[in-house]
Amino acid sequence: MSLLTLESIPQMQAEIRALAEERGAVILAHNYQLPEVQDVADFVGDSLGLSRQGAKTDKDVIAFCGVHFMAETASILSPEKKVLIPDLEAGCSLADSITAEELATWQARHPGAVTVMYVNTTAEVKALTDYCVTSSNAAAVVEHIYATHGTDTEILFGPDMFLGAYVEKVTGRRMRVWDGECHVHAGIRPSDIEKVRAEHPGADFLIHPECGCSTSVMEYVAAGDVDASGVHMLSTGGMLDYAAEHKGTGATAIMATETGMLHPLRMAAPDVDFIAANEAASCRYMKMITLPKLRDCLRDLTGEVKVRPEIAARARIPIERMVAIG
Repeated sequence: MSLLTLESIPQMQAEIRALAEERGAVILAHNYQLPEVQDVADFVGDSLGLSRQGAKTDKDVIAFCGVHFMAETASILSPEKKVLIPDLEAGCSLADSITAEELATWQARHPGAVTVMYVNTTAEVKALTDYCVTSSNAAAVVEHIYATHGTDTEILFGPDMFLGAYVEKVTGRRMRVWDGECHVHAGIRPSDIEKVRAEHPGADFLIHPECGCSTSVMEYVAAGDVDASGVHMLSTGGMLDYAAEHKGTGATAIMATETGMLHPLRMAAPDVDFIAANEAASCRYMKMITLPKLRDCLRDLTGEVKVRPEIAARARIPIERMVAIG
């Protein structure tokens, strides 16, 4: 594999763009990817949004710079396309926190319950699920279930326990919540947030609600462990809108999510001082994707992720239900 240096980055990015054109490929990059990977992509965003972009494109090949479950979701929504991931070992601790076998056992103990799973799950788990959710629409989906199935409906919610606790507070109802989490959660604690906010009085506090890494912070705010003043729960687009609205003001904003999001925010508003709530909040799996790996996968068309048709057909149902609710 090529040794990447600061000087060689532009040359490799040009090589990747040429390969993408030659292969008829669209390059998708998650917000938490390395800056140089984001800069070479056709689209940058959150996992579900990127999968939907992949489905809309007329390209035959999707090179997904993210983690494995994201490439699976792209394959579910674009079964006719070749979906590649530059490193097949780029997993997700949250997705790994529940298996299809564990979910099936849980469901067997609660017959008749409605299963709600975060989109950050494997295709096999989605195939056993009634509704998928993102962090930004989880409460709305759960409220929809209560409205259509009855307020006494039993809900199995997973795998993120922090998001589950947050939804319980918003809806005012208890669910059965799986005990799972993203490993990056450990990097963002109330004491860290209080410290950085004390160091930057008056700074806004931005939480990205569509990433697993921020759900613990959402729970802290809901529980009152973190001061709610100046707190903005914003989607990827909302954060970028915030950057655009504050460009030229020289403002300061603390961002509580995976540190990769700093790059697109700083690109959108160079004069705004975006600060990570905790610099340790970095996903090691996301950072496994590099320019040399992306170049190699496009050159050799390796790292294909394909979901079996029978699994994909079942997994598509909870995703479409979620999208229909909004």
